Amino acid sequence: MARKADTTGRLDDAARAGWLYYVAGRTQDEIAAAMGISRQSAQRLVSLAVAERLIKVRLDHPIAACLEYAERLKRKYSLVQVEVVPEDPGSASTTIGIAEAAAAEIERWLKRTEPVVMAIGTGRTLKAAVDQLPAMECPQHRIVSLTGNIGPDGSAAYYNVIFSMADAIKARHFPMPLPVLVSSAAERELLHEQALVRSTLALGAKADVTFVGVGELGEGAPLNLDGFLDADTMSKLMSAGAAGEICGWIFDSAGKLLDDPINERVASVPIPSHPGAVVIGVAKGARKYTAIKAALTGHLLSGLITDEATAEYLLS
Repeated sequence: MARKADTTGRLDDAARAGWLYYVAGRTQDEIAAAMGISRQSAQRLVSLAVAERLIKVRLDHPIAACLEYAERLKRKYSLVQVEVVPEDPGSASTTIGIAEAAAAEIERWLKRTEPVVMAIGTGRTLKAAVDQLPAMECPQHRIVSLTGNIGPDGSAAYYNVIFSMADAIKARHFPMPLPVLVSSAAERELLHEQALVRSTLALGAKADVTFVGVGELGEGAPLNLDGFLDADTMSKLMSAGAAGEICGWIFDSAGKLLDDPINERVASVPIPSHPGAVVIGVAKGARKYTAIKAALTGHLLSGLITDEATAEYLLS
């Protein structure tokens, strides 16, 4: 018990030091004086605050090259909103940078006073973005999951973000009580007739803003790793011209939904397409280049959050 109390107290000190450094703008010498500790201890506490993710840093200074890429992408793909974040050539992460930018954009929508219906997809990038959100009171908004929250074995889908979001955001949340893919078109029709599912489908279809990941296809792709499609089925899809997927919906290089029995088994809400709907894709990385370009070409997305390297590819 004493050790737990010591750990909690040290994290409290780290949070205080981190706040003084990053928010109040104090120097380490000033933090040491304010807390009655040595400068070295103050430095260690600030480092601990970062290591324990007590501090989340956002870059607010617009970088000229990123802004230029964003404007060119808007024009080329007729997008309403684009944000391009700096590239980190030394990182293999597929979420760093864009997850923070997506969190900031989600937060901006949630701060609106007028009621908003926000739809949210699934995946590693969106999960990383939602983990960045601060606690917020938003009783006027409704947040709906476009995709099921059940894995192929009946377990909770790890990267479905609606429940993680509900932990931080006090709003009405509407999960989709289905897997991403069901066994047949007939089963999908039967499940979609259930009252709870029907209301979720209707709400998702009229979303004001939607945030989705863009998934690549092939061995090691999310649908393969998460157990929804085996390697043989994935190979056949790619041979048939599949280029990427959003919320399980598989599309070709022109951004058109593939005429394939797999799409007849997708239980997700269709990607919102009503006039005025904003659909923001959050994705980056060479593995996703083909999928992102196809989604933009087919106007499946009206907004994009990505990085410099991906922007350069999309503009080439």
